[in-house]
Amino acid sequence: MTTMTAWKARVYVTLKHGVLDPQGRAVENALKVLGFDEVGDVRVGKYVELGLAAPDRETALARVEEMCRRLLANPVIEQSRFDLTEAQGDS
Repeated sequence: MTTMTAWKARVYVTLKHGVLDPQGRAVENALKVLGFDEVGDVRVGKYVELGLAAPDRETALARVEEMCRRLLANPVIEQSRFDLTEAQGDS
């Protein structure tokens, strides 16, 4: 019987450079209206946190990479990266 380890993945998805970001532009404009004139080049992305069970780190890495490729990020216009740590209790 294989022992499973609990893992926590923190996935960051952002638009690729060169892809227009209207949401980032809107946030940038709003920040400037609020007096934050030093702000520029705002890009908005998404953050996904998930737990998973896998027998080892390599398997967990491969599974999260597949999740990113198949669902979490659109590979045509987005890029993804993630951090993977062994889960510690309910945190």
